[in-house]
Amino acid sequence: MIQCWLLLSGLFKLSPVKGLPCEGQLNPAISKKPEESVKSKTSKGSKKGSPSSSSKLPPVCYEIITLKTKKKKKMAAEIFPTKKPVSVATVQQYQQQNLNNNNTIQCCNWQGLYSTIRERNAVMFNNELMADIRFVVGQSGGTQRLPGHKYVLAVGSSVFHAMFYGELAEDKDEIRIPDVEPPAFLAMLKYIYCDEIDLSADTVLATLYAAKKYIVPHLARACVNFLETSLSAKNACILLSQSCLFEEPDLTQRCWEVIDAQAELALKSEGFCDIDAQTLECILRRETLNAKEIVVFEAALSWAEAECQRREMHTTIENKRKVLGQAVYLIRIPTMGLDDFANGAAQSGVLTLNETNDIFLWYTAAKKPELQFVCQPRKGLTPQKCHRFQSCAYRSNQWRYRGRCDSIQFAVDKRVFIAGFGLYGSSCGSAEYTAKIELKRQGVVLGTNLSKYFSDGSSNTFPVWFEYPVQIEPDTFYTASVVLDGNELSYFGQEGMTEVQCGKVTFQFQCSSDSTNGTGVQGGQIPELIFYA
Repeated sequence: MIQCWLLLSGLFKLSPVKGLPCEGQLNPAISKKPEESVKSKTSKGSKKGSPSSSSKLPPVCYEIITLKTKKKKKMAAEIFPTKKPVSVATVQQYQQQNLNNNNTIQCCNWQGLYSTIRERNAVMFNNELMADIRFVVGQSGGTQRLPGHKYVLAVGSSVFHAMFYGELAEDKDEIRIPDVEPPAFLAMLKYIYCDEIDLSADTVLATLYAAKKYIVPHLARACVNFLETSLSAKNACILLSQSCLFEEPDLTQRCWEVIDAQAELALKSEGFCDIDAQTLECILRRETLNAKEIVVFEAALSWAEAECQRREMHTTIENKRKVLGQAVYLIRIPTMGLDDFANGAAQSGVLTLNETNDIFLWYTAAKKPELQFVCQPRKGLTPQKCHRFQSCAYRSNQWRYRGRCDSIQFAVDKRVFIAGFGLYGSSCGSAEYTAKIELKRQGVVLGTNLSKYFSDGSSNTFPVWFEYPVQIEPDTFYTASVVLDGNELSYFGQEGMTEVQCGKVTFQFQCSSDSTNGTGVQGGQIPELIFYA
């Protein structure tokens, strides 16, 4: 059988040889020069009737002669190409069958549809064919039964390897997993089987939990990257809570950066009400929280109302105070403005009568009572300024404003939060300007504000603020614009720079097509960008 196979393969040549060792013995001549062509050692001209042609012939052995070839070795997919290319519709059909767990393979030779092991392995994803384990995933009432293949799972996860092939492996046909959501478990299986990462905002946290539980580090890293990219003030608080649970310090730091800079937006978000009590205390204790204390107080009351509902308690004032517990003293009520306290916290009913009286005395009395509340204001964040001009000047006919737009484009290499612009003022004595500032990305308005500022006639810059700081992502150009309304001429910048280093952040500037009043890289208005980093 071996000889026949070698002959059929066409890769070797068999040559009958007399007198050579048989039964597995080595031929010294061949072992010395295995790649050389060996000549037949039989006589060329054997005649009829000669002893060599008699029935009593000596045993014949065969030398295996390796044939030389100059051709490059080919892979199996190249040697045996498919006769018909696989259509996209066919592949999508199998993938859709797998996702729907309707994976009856109609083609008896489905393996021939795919040229790589990766593609053939992907067919087994969520497929009953050859499955030797089943998972019942999800909580009672919402479970889903998913097939699996022990070998594939063990290759992709050390936890699965221990479950199926470890010393304490149990021989079970079905495994219940109530703490993982079915879409998240499917996303993890898809990565293990298909080497594809399929994440969405709705399932990424649950997928991260599954990846952490079954020790699939590359999928977990992809989940964290997805969360960092989609991080905003709306989800920063809930992601902070989850990042601490998953022990992801980089993600935790990113969350704190967003919460500190956009504190009021983060505290007013729906996600803030979904955090746990420990995360609440961490936020209320935060020294660099950039928010008014009345906003912090109102956010804590909103969280307390949601917590009462989670505990199935009536949302009364007493219950709100009860669920807040000692966290209420982390709210720095004595640092509020008197109006905010009198019209807000004092009338909320959450404070006791003695607490309210003592805080009023704290505001008014020379001898201040001792309070359980923190009495020192938060430090907040220190705004930084990126100044893009090396000098400024004024002329008799510049810089004039008639409702036209001054605009400049910029990009950064690290995430920052633009809090406002620094603008030039009057060059002809004191004057007041009305400024409409705007920040856009690819034509989409991210922040805008209409305000007034007073210029004292100096060449200093005067800050104009957005209502909330605007998050700026790296390596993308944004457009900063201002429309000024004022009768007086103003100073203008000159000797502009295309690149400015501010601490650890690098700003790049380029001209904007929105600018209709002459502002550009070399000169004009908007000399400063005010930001948090």
